[in-house]
Amino acid sequence: TTTTTMASIPLTTATTATTLPSLRLRSSPPLRRLQSNNAFKPLKSIRHSSISSFSPLPLSNLISKRQTLTVKASSASITPAPSPAPAPVPAVPWQGAAIKPLLASIATGVIIWFLPTPEGVSRNAWQLLAIFLGTIVGIITQPLPLGAVAILGLGVSVLTKTLPFVAAFSGFGDPIPWLICLAFFFAKGFIKTGLGNRVAYQFVSLFGSSSLGLGYSLVFSEALLAPAIPSVSARAGGIFLPLVKSLCVACGSNVGDGTENKLGSWLMLTCFQTSCISSAMFLTAMAANPLCATLTLNSINQTIGWLDWAKAAIVPGLVSLVLVPLILYIIYPPTMKSSPDAPKLARERLAKMGPMSANEKIMTATLFLTVGLWVFGGLLNVDAVTSAILGLAVLLITGVVTWKECLAEGVAWDTLTWFAALIAMAGYLNKYGLISWFSQTVVKFVGGLGLSWQLSFGILVLLYFYSHYFFASGAAHIGAMFTAFLSVATALGTPPFFGAMVLSFLSNLMGGLTHYGIGSAPVFFGANYVPLAKWWGYGFVISIVNIIIWLGLGSIWWKAIGLW
Repeated sequence: TTTTTMASIPLTTATTATTLPSLRLRSSPPLRRLQSNNAFKPLKSIRHSSISSFSPLPLSNLISKRQTLTVKASSASITPAPSPAPAPVPAVPWQGAAIKPLLASIATGVIIWFLPTPEGVSRNAWQLLAIFLGTIVGIITQPLPLGAVAILGLGVSVLTKTLPFVAAFSGFGDPIPWLICLAFFFAKGFIKTGLGNRVAYQFVSLFGSSSLGLGYSLVFSEALLAPAIPSVSARAGGIFLPLVKSLCVACGSNVGDGTENKLGSWLMLTCFQTSCISSAMFLTAMAANPLCATLTLNSINQTIGWLDWAKAAIVPGLVSLVLVPLILYIIYPPTMKSSPDAPKLARERLAKMGPMSANEKIMTATLFLTVGLWVFGGLLNVDAVTSAILGLAVLLITGVVTWKECLAEGVAWDTLTWFAALIAMAGYLNKYGLISWFSQTVVKFVGGLGLSWQLSFGILVLLYFYSHYFFASGAAHIGAMFTAFLSVATALGTPPFFGAMVLSFLSNLMGGLTHYGIGSAPVFFGANYVPLAKWWGYGFVISIVNIIIWLGLGSIWWKAIGLW
């Protein structure tokens, strides 16, 4: 409350010139602020207006001979603007796990954990299966990023004493996850130097008038390299992932801005699925193919030669290479189907780029060195991951790629984490005897049906193929189940060499089911153009297409060449 004393004021209404004296307000600092903010406009008007401008009644109510005028800050005439209510604190969004997917993952593991352990299966193996399937559900539903889900799975396996720490993290000592991780670093250099754009524009200038033509050019280029590079991870990650990413960017299809479906989604999925097909076409196109040949020799004492493999696979393989991109083009089409001006634009961009820079030349030489070691590494006793490390060393030393840039490749490290975790868990499922128990159970079941060898073999093939959902490595699957299934197929009347060849081909094609089933899967999936649900969904569709082509048309071709 602010108090102001006023002298007696003669109330003379006849003399209009008489004015009220100035009001001197002894006000507190808050009131001064109110005055400066025009909160006292009514009082200021008293100072500058004549008596005649006021009616007597309000003045008589205010002034006596000598009285104290008490002005309350709460009165209507000088009520200050109310203090603004404190702004509501915005709710901090939940940054943890998505609850429903997390509960689904936990529920899957808990239910399987407490189910009765089947006869012939150790308790450790059953518990690891529960953790593995819970992790797979988590990877599908993604309550957290894939790497985080995998680390949680490993943590549970260690916490429950299902796996010792060394065993749980043994997958990080496997060369394949590191080869995939290194492939992302190569892709960084390929794009950063501009070499990726240069090669991409060259491809577009030759084949870019249509998306389908561009896709086929990549598919058959990869198939031509397949027999020379025995690692599908190296082939996909070191050569074609950088190229495909550059093509997508050059055509305006980027991750995260809503343009993924313009070209990138279809192209990534097509290149991935056809990499499985090209791996199935040649004995030297996938690292695990010689293992199939070795197990065949040990089981039925027959040798699968390079020409035997290529001759049997060439017809169904070529048909698959033609039909799979076309089918994906129909069911998962790119929004950019044709671009008649693209070749001309690409040639203009190439002309604007000018000659190759020094970094482009270093990147090109490094790629030739690495690919050369992949091709001739067997003669030099240099494996694929060692070759990739050597190539990365050149890029780091020359500054084409910096270590800081490598550390910033979050997708590479995430892929390394979840893939290594799955390799470890799947490997110990085999070591704990669960896979052998599964194989023997299937063998007894199929053998007891009393069917013809054709039908029995068909059931065996489907079980062998779709059990790959439980494997993060083609070599692990082959090592665990190939011999058992081939032995049973032979015992049921399947021609031994025919059965071995079919199982060998399917050991590659089944890699297209998931984003972890073969070395090229994490590479292309990690580009983030295709959502996980669509990756699995279209993987299942293409698996049916491949089975029809290889077991349908393939059987006719194999009959023609005397394979059965």
